[in-house]
Amino acid sequence: MKQKRLDLKKEVFNKAQYIKTINTSFDELGVINIAETLETQISVQEFFELYNSLFYTIPALGDINSHEYLVSTSGDYINYENINEEIQALQAEIAQLRSDLLSAQMDSVGLQVSQSQSPESDAQLNTIKNELKLAQESLIQTATTTENQPATTRTSTPANISSGGSTSSGGSTSSGGGGSY
Repeated sequence: MKQKRLDLKKEVFNKAQYIKTINTSFDELGVINIAETLETQISVQEFFELYNSLFYTIPALGDINSHEYLVSTSGDYINYENINEEIQALQAEIAQLRSDLLSAQMDSVGLQVSQSQSPESDAQLNTIKNELKLAQESLIQTATTTENQPATTRTSTPANISSGGSTSSGGSTSSGGGGSY
């Protein structure tokens, strides 16, 4: 086999020619400085403007790029589950205190009615007690149902639920209260 001779030529630059000929900055690699980064970064206001304009194009459900994802990640960030659990515990305590207050008021009314010795007042008191018992059971059922629902599906709490009543006997009036939620 015949060997070929290959001559290599090497071009060498002196320092002055090198700086003029070769680009030594990193701008070709896409590296930008801090000022350029800040100029291209959107503000919080611009983010929400974009979010509002894209609101209905964002899918409702999905592991990523969805409203469900935004709610989940934002909820994690603000510790929503712990806050929600605390609110539920406080609401349960309020309901229990209202129930206790209502029971005490009913006992007071019961004493007043028993002193009047009026069969009509006794009948009215029993009717009110039965109605209040049913309302209380309904509230307990509603609270239990609400607690068992996942936090993301809860949209409302019982509204305008009031318990209380009044009876009159022999010119005196007592009213049981309970307020409204």
